[in-house]
Amino acid sequence: MSRGTSGISQVLVLLERIEGTLSGAQAELLTLAERLGDVSVVTGASGEAAGDALSIRGVREVYVGDGEITPPDGALVDLLETAVKESEASVVLGVDVPDAVDALARLSVRLDAGIITSATGIDVDGTVSKPVLVSEHTCVARAGQGPLIATVKPNSVEAITEKGARPELTSLPVKPSPAFEVLETAPLPTSGRPPLTEARVVIAVSRGVDGDLSLVEQLADELGAAIGASRAVTDAGWIDHSAQIGQTGVTVSPQLYISVGISGAIQQKSGMQTSDVIVAINKDEDAPVFEIADYGVVGTSTRCFRR
Repeated sequence: MSRGTSGISQVLVLLERIEGTLSGAQAELLTLAERLGDVSVVTGASGEAAGDALSIRGVREVYVGDGEITPPDGALVDLLETAVKESEASVVLGVDVPDAVDALARLSVRLDAGIITSATGIDVDGTVSKPVLVSEHTCVARAGQGPLIATVKPNSVEAITEKGARPELTSLPVKPSPAFEVLETAPLPTSGRPPLTEARVVIAVSRGVDGDLSLVEQLADELGAAIGASRAVTDAGWIDHSAQIGQTGVTVSPQLYISVGISGAIQQKSGMQTSDVIVAINKDEDAPVFEIADYGVVGTSTRCFRR
């Protein structure tokens, strides 16, 4: 479908925060948006920060508010709604992270439109693919009315962004909510590793490592990987709860997932089985994780297999 014809043509991308440069997931989202039509961006960041970060090919216009609007400020939804009307967007996209899901869900109520979360693909005809039933199946859906509103999981597309002209900045008459005040901000501790949900390589551990993460950390540094964990590990305090992968944690979909000492119960599988390549290391050759692993190591490296 060519741009400017019927169907998806005006695409509005929500980047609720812009911190210096685009994150990997944000760059992926813009790459997907450009495949669908003419791209505009709406952000709660300042116009200066947005203009610098979004001087890339394909972004024609950026909508900002009258002042920075930081999630979870409810004014972000006012900004979104105003930008949708201004851009006449037929599709609105966000990264599948809590702040964006919250804002876009509220927008869908205001516009009486459907929302599809955790998408992994969107076609130009408006059909959306997403994993369902703990990622055992893929569902293909389409919005029934109003603009298509969807959040896209990180690592669903390959980010291809090129430098371009500085986009046109449009300031919309939306101010931060007086009912919301930022009292203090502090940087999160950094490990030098990528964010867990955006990482191309993830190494996940469970009780099989017996609390010793030293070798896992060395491997993660060599591979540029993020470290994840089962609930048992986070409950034991071996690693922060933000690293928990699974049904009650985060969902990851990296190119390479290395499972170390994890049995692979359904709660864990639901958070990682859409990974491209899964390598499992476990001393129990009957561990459920081997049912979905592409490569397996049992006990020691003396016994390996490829599925």
